[in-house]
Amino acid sequence: MASLGVSERNSAGKGKGLFADVHFDEKDVILTEEPLVSCQFSWNRTYSYRACEYCMRNLETAEESCRRLSDDDKIILPYKECCTVDKSNHTKCESCDAEYCSSQCKMKAANQYHATICLGDANPLKQELETLEDMWKQIHYPPETSSIMLIVRMIALVKQSANKERLVKKFDAFCNKTANERQQILHKLVGEKFSNQIDNLRLQLKNTIQEYRLEEWYTHDGFRSILALLGTNQQGIGSSSLSTWVKNCYDLNLSEETFSKLDKYISDMYTKLFLHAGEFLDCDGVGLYPLQSRCNHSCRPNAEVSFEHGDNKLTLRAIRPIDKDDEICISYMCEGEAARSRHSRQKILSENYLFLCNCDRCEEQVDDPDETSSESSGYSSSDDDLSSDCESSAVAP
Repeated sequence: MASLGVSERNSAGKGKGLFADVHFDEKDVILTEEPLVSCQFSWNRTYSYRACEYCMRNLETAEESCRRLSDDDKIILPYKECCTVDKSNHTKCESCDAEYCSSQCKMKAANQYHATICLGDANPLKQELETLEDMWKQIHYPPETSSIMLIVRMIALVKQSANKERLVKKFDAFCNKTANERQQILHKLVGEKFSNQIDNLRLQLKNTIQEYRLEEWYTHDGFRSILALLGTNQQGIGSSSLSTWVKNCYDLNLSEETFSKLDKYISDMYTKLFLHAGEFLDCDGVGLYPLQSRCNHSCRPNAEVSFEHGDNKLTLRAIRPIDKDDEICISYMCEGEAARSRHSRQKILSENYLFLCNCDRCEEQVDDPDETSSESSGYSSSDDDLSSDCESSAVAP
């Protein structure tokens, strides 16, 4: 697998990795990539975060989003021209009212997967799909890190694909081990404490949607492998018309006095949003990116993932100079997790990604005490749901 400027090669002790074929300066775009499959989180959608069902573009205007997140219908944002949402292009599925940002996205969804899993009343799968998603929501609370509906969408993609074998091979190319036998690490999603929940999900999935080319996915071990595939490869996605509006406002050519007033307005606005919605400000979801998934982890990464197009298109950008033939590494942890002690980081990585890190930073801290850092007091491997350990104390609105 290769792209302009990068290629997949062997990485010492890590299997495959992504390497630079050219020099990248800090802030350079290394690659952009659309997902093989993606979907919005279930609870995120339930709480009225409106995103395009195909590309996850935020469908609310910045003002509408701000009003909902602050529970204040009187908010009127300045510089409305900085909001890029064009509601005249929005459309819906005639059967189930799934929303799209454009007719192009609607057509792509229908051709790729939506015709199979449309929740219109005429679809015999409707009740089973709703039951499956409800079961998932009962065991995976906000903040969300995955979705059973992503697996459903993967199956639907294969069912509707004109080249099913090729698509199955693409899914098979993702790492899907439930354990690292050499280091005797078990993925936390398939641990004993989740056994009953996982089996119930598996049986409901089997009752809901099947594809004979994916029969292995419905077995006891196969379903756990698919959960592990998501756990070790999926990339979180976030889109926000409000953040796009803010960025465009800051790009305006304003006087120093006007800019200062705008900056204070935006700061006060976010304070109000955080008081009501906490950190749940975006249309959040998850996707599988074949090329980006080849990036190995480092606790001192040289690149980071962002979503700069307002949809599910991923941007991988250098955060420090990367020389030709250097391995391109990202952090698999959120900012709060990455700031923790070496012992805490190793625990998070082993339970979520099935490896013990030996990056430069970890090697420098190898003699640090094997103690969980104070910042990790909220981290526990005994939680009874499948949610993330990067949690906010706020409840989604």
